[in-house]
This record gives sequence, structure tokens and C-alpha cells, in this order.
Amino acid sequence: MELGYFTMPLHPFGSSFSETLEADMGQVVFLDEIGFREVWIGEHFTAGWENIPAPDLFIAKASALTERIIFGTGVSCLPQHNPFILAHRIAVLDHLLKGRFYWGVGAGSFIGDFKAFGINPRTGEQRQLMNESLEMILDLWNDPRPGDYANSRWKFTVPDPVREVGIGVHTKPYQKPHPPIAVAGISENSASLMTAGERDWIPMSINFVIPDVLRSHWAGYEQGASASGRTAQRTKWRIARDVYVAETDEEARKEVKEGTLARDFQDYFFRIVPLIRNNLDLFKVNKSMSDSEVTMDYMIENMWLVGSPREVARKIIELYEFVGGFGVLLVMGHEWNPGEKWKRSMRLLQEEVLPIVKKNLRQGA
Repeated sequence: MELGYFTMPLHPFGSSFSETLEADMGQVVFLDEIGFREVWIGEHFTAGWENIPAPDLFIAKASALTERIIFGTGVSCLPQHNPFILAHRIAVLDHLLKGRFYWGVGAGSFIGDFKAFGINPRTGEQRQLMNESLEMILDLWNDPRPGDYANSRWKFTVPDPVREVGIGVHTKPYQKPHPPIAVAGISENSASLMTAGERDWIPMSINFVIPDVLRSHWAGYEQGASASGRTAQRTKWRIARDVYVAETDEEARKEVKEGTLARDFQDYFFRIVPLIRNNLDLFKVNKSMSDSEVTMDYMIENMWLVGSPREVARKIIELYEFVGGFGVLLVMGHEWNPGEKWKRSMRLLQEEVLPIVKKNLRQGA
């Protein structure tokens, strides 16, 4: 198992955009220094709390400030981009990173972005647009045929090549045939992850997913892989979780309940999720629970990985064994004030928690 980071990012609405970008960049540089494997940067246009609308630009700068860490878009929301333009931007980014890049793709889920781009999520058109866009982009990267490309939203023309003067679609990714593609899943029995299995893409499960739904994610991915004649590799699976490590369980719980993690859920997630899904069922291990029972203590016990190094290691091992194994634990990004305590948490996770987990998994193999 390895460690990665997934940041949407998260900053209270109204924060200084310039300062939050600088803070997020600082986190990425620090994680590169302590040996995290990868970091994924979210994309939202109308989410004041999740305030990066151009992850490719952020990643381009971050790549120059880091040495080893792999970057991914988390995700490029395909219905919100002209596929001809996006194909070129992602290809350029792949060249700038010389292979330190994964391309996360998705249909989007934020209600404000759907409104901004005239998408009705109730019809499911976002998923159709995602699939159509992706096929157009892969065609442009592989062997673009001259002529018109069009669907209900976009139309562009690939000109006939004039090789003597270099006219034609020529920008291809650095990695061949393209960067590794990743798809995130939320819902139980996610169709997106089944497709990911069929196409041999990287499966990702977001931090809101309860353990039972995680099992369904892998079952769907495995089913898709089997339908294509492949054996699904669990090392590809990324599972995201909110993580905080301190010297003792008591210290960790106190700092979480009085600090950034509790604030972000109380002031943002517990308000925005019901606007999308009508309630907080997404977080409930028992659907008969009331929304009022989804408290910080409940989240610590059932969803978050919070505690001393030994306690967090125990929770990771428990999760790993429950779902049958996965390859990368993606720690969710938050603003984390004070920053030094977050750095201590990440160092403890890397230097104390991960060795315990790896030792236990080797012994259990």
C-alpha cells in the first residue's frame, strides 16, 4: 500500500483566492518532500469552498516545484469542456510532467456547475456527454480522422493534413497511447467503475463512501474487467479517506472535533450534500439513522481515520481486510490550521502508521 493525497481543495467561502492557492501549493510541495506517491487536484467552477477551476494550471506550476510526486486531475469534468481544446491542454500537461501524470475524468456532480453549463443531471445527460467527449479525445490522440466531430453540445472540424507546412492535429500526449485514465465512483454498484474495469482504467472511491459501498465498487470494477478478459488488479484501486494522526487518540479526536475537519463537514459537506441527495444517507452505515445522528463522533468511529499511529494503522488494516485490499490510500485535503499540526499528522502517517500497516499486510499475506 502507498499514500496519496486528494484535494478538492477546501477553504471557507470568501477566502483569499491567491492565499488559498499558495497554501494548497505548499501542501503539495511538503507531501513531495516526505515521500507521498501522488496528489490529485479537483476541478470546480462555482464551488466557493472547492475553489480551483483550472487544475491543469495548478499542476503545471506544482510540477516545477516538486521532484517525484505524480499528479492527477481529480477530475476533469468532461461535459464542461470542449473536447478539442481539452485534448490539447491535457497533452501539453503530460509533456510538461514527462509522465508524472494521471488523467482523472468524470461527469461532474456539483449542482452549481451543472447550472452554469446548462446540464440537467436528472436526465443523466452528463454521463452521456462524458462518454462522448472521452471518445472524441481518444480519437484525436490516437489517429484523428479529418472531418466533422459533433454531438448535442460540441462541434469541431479536424482539417485535412497539409504535411508540407504542418497543418493538422499534431499534439499527442507524452505517455503512449495516453496518460493512465482514472475514474471516480460514488454510488453503490457504480456504472462508472464497471466501465473503468472494462477499459483497464484506474478505479477511485471517494471519501464519502461507506465500507459496504466500497465492496460494491470493487465488485463492479472486477465484473467489468472480467467481461473484457482481464484480471482486475487491486493495486490500482484508490480509496480516499479523511485522515488525522496525533500522538494519542484523545489528542487526535480533540483536534479534529475542534478544528478544520469538523468545520468543513459541519459548515459545508453537511449542508451541500442534502442539496444534491436530499439527506445525509451517503454517510450512514445504517440507512435507518436520522440525519441528526451523523455527528462528529459518528464520523470518527465510522468514516474517518482519526487517532494515534497505532489506532489509525488498525483502522486502515481493518478497512483493507474488509474490502479485500487496495493499492493507494488517498488522504483528503483540507485547509488544516494550524499547518504545523497537519504536517505532524502527515509525517506520523508516513513514518509510523504506514510501516505498521505494511508489516501487518506482509505477515497476513
